[in-house]
Amino acid sequence: MEAYIYDAIRTVRGKGNRKGALIGVTPTALATQVLVALREKHALDTSQVEDVILGCVGQVMDQGANIAKSAAQSSNYGDHLCGVSLNRFCGSGLEAINQAAAYVKSGFRQLIVAGGVESMSRVKMGADGGGMFMDPALAIPDHIVPQGISADLIATKHGYSRDEVDAFALVSQQRAAKADAEGWFTSRIPVKDINGIPILSTDENIRRSTTLAGLASLNPSFAMMGAMAGFDTVAIDRYPEVEELDHVHHAGNSSAIVDGAAITLVGNEAVGKALGLKPRFKIRAAAIHGTDPTIMLIGPAPASKKALKQAGMEVGDIDLFEVNEAFAAVPMLFMDEMKVGHDKINVNGGAIAMGHPLGATGCMLTGTLMDELERRDLNTGLVTLCIGGGMGIATIIERV
Repeated sequence: MEAYIYDAIRTVRGKGNRKGALIGVTPTALATQVLVALREKHALDTSQVEDVILGCVGQVMDQGANIAKSAAQSSNYGDHLCGVSLNRFCGSGLEAINQAAAYVKSGFRQLIVAGGVESMSRVKMGADGGGMFMDPALAIPDHIVPQGISADLIATKHGYSRDEVDAFALVSQQRAAKADAEGWFTSRIPVKDINGIPILSTDENIRRSTTLAGLASLNPSFAMMGAMAGFDTVAIDRYPEVEELDHVHHAGNSSAIVDGAAITLVGNEAVGKALGLKPRFKIRAAAIHGTDPTIMLIGPAPASKKALKQAGMEVGDIDLFEVNEAFAAVPMLFMDEMKVGHDKINVNGGAIAMGHPLGATGCMLTGTLMDELERRDLNTGLVTLCIGGGMGIATIIERV
């Protein structure tokens, strides 16, 4: 049985700090607004939607107590609608889609809303604690370091200079600004206040005035952490071929902290016909892959290779790729390992420009990819993200 994506909707992304436009909007409200937009767009018979699966990384405070069920209840889809929240760190939004697809393919469910939400202005990254980052008994023997150190380790090990990662970041900003100006983010909706008045209508973090000179003026974000906390030594102990870390990443070439929500509608063919819905894409394959937790962010390429093998495809069969820009070195390494040109990757910019609302990003990338494949009249796409702790996730979609 095939699993189809009938639609994808995301909010605009607001800066994830106390000055961000969306700080006054709860994460439940963000998720509810995309659910309502989906219902209204398709005059959807919500009695047929069986479950809401939402990725959310910081599942405490405003995002605790199963935010997926909170959003399901707030959406007025009906008391029948269940909800489950999941956490595969940065891969959560894509994992939600993959789990929905697995339910549909198995026949256990017919129609599911799957996506993610993260309000990083209200629930700070790391607010949920956790053994991986807080327990020395786990972190020390496994050489676990912060993600920024891992990103700089990748750059050092593979020879990506400060100039090169800054140049990549500039392209992300330029592409996002162009796509925004041209109206290419067709899955995007504004966020409204409680009175229904739009309070943010574009991705707030896009910096149209970005220049190489401006990026060059920014101080490395992880050099002091690496030296004073000893994380450089931990990384070099695990990778002795690296004599000294070159700290090339900073706020301008790393993913921005933002708020946002996104969903897809995933179902089988029969329910789509019954509801008069036209499928946009089918999910061809989905894969995950674990990696060494020290360098941790190298998972996109091996996960993508597994997904391609599962689908019986080669990398050349993929028309466009979305590779999450957690740090510039991550998609740069993916391009080198997969031998894919930048002209096929993140063609409308990425998280460096628009931000990375942790639990939602994988779903946002899927919607962006769907929009652009249709705009260019292309057929196949691959979404992939690196994941904290040493994982990668990838999904292949094909236009119907």
